Amino acid sequence: MGKTIRITKEFKFETGHALYGYDGLCKNVHGHSYKLSVTVIGHPIQDQSHVKYGMVMDFSDLKKIVNTLVVKPFDHATVLNVDSPHKDLADSMEKRGHKILRVNYQPTSEMMVIDFAEKISAALPSHLQLHHLILRETETCYAEWYASDQ
Repeated sequence: MGKTIRITKEFKFETGHALYGYDGLCKNVHGHSYKLSVTVIGHPIQDQSHVKYGMVMDFSDLKKIVNTLVVKPFDHATVLNVDSPHKDLADSMEKRGHKILRVNYQPTSEMMVIDFAEKISAALPSHLQLHHLILRETETCYAEWYASDQ
């Protein structure tokens, strides 16, 4: 089977959001330059005839998954919880040509990283596992998701 190895790929995207009912500045629509680190765990392919010999997963394959499920939908979008009165704000902004992403959770880093973990986990090949995610909202603030904590 070989040794267990973790590989990580990092992604960047710009996303706006507003936190309905929050008691601070983040109740206003604003944005962040998010950085997402995605770590998967598995065993390097041992079959020397396999085109991906020696790899846990081709980084470009991981990139395709994360870009499709997270980066492209979230990049330069405003994420709003449509289970709140922000539904009207989302409708109004979208009518004016804004890219709106409607979610059914408060779009904090904590809740976004849970959403990302569910999406990425479901798309990984069955022989690999999502190990952890780190979502940086700013240089000094981030949320982490670890499979071992679930």
